[in-house]
Amino acid sequence: MTRARVANVEDALAIARIYCAAADRRTARAEDYNEGIADRLATFETEPRTADDITRGLRERAQRWPTVVVEREGRVIAWASASEYRARACYAGVAEFSVYVAREARGTGAGRAAMDALVSECEGRGIWKLLSRVFPENEPSRKLLAKVGFREVGTYRRHGRLDGEWRDTVIVERLIGEAAR
Repeated sequence: MTRARVANVEDALAIARIYCAAADRRTARAEDYNEGIADRLATFETEPRTADDITRGLRERAQRWPTVVVEREGRVIAWASASEYRARACYAGVAEFSVYVAREARGTGAGRAAMDALVSECEGRGIWKLLSRVFPENEPSRKLLAKVGFREVGTYRRHGRLDGEWRDTVIVERLIGEAAR
């Protein structure tokens, strides 16, 4: 059975493992983490994240900016989170988001479950828009986001460098709550 729920600090190691991923839970080290980072398909991030990093973020942001996890058979297989877009008051209801799925769970509906849960949680907190950037070649993410109501609004050319190479990003957004009605 698959279920989505709001993340808590006890989920930090599992989140780090996916964002991040380790083969063995008992011997996980920082260099074992970062499946999403290692794949070089989903983020400009290059520094590993530890469970302590994730715990700190969950504690600092949980009141306003949700993180959700998807569990299957008691194991976290995906997560999604929202974070502040800009500090100006006019953007108080706009959030950037991230979504990551464990390699072995990709293509099984876990990403959709994570995004559906994140959208619902954000809407309940008064957020009216979610946005992010996706590498153009990340077709699975682009297809997932289209399925859950995101639209592509443009491309940032040479938005940043990853491993010394310029990378473009596709901008995606979805209106939710009152703004979507």
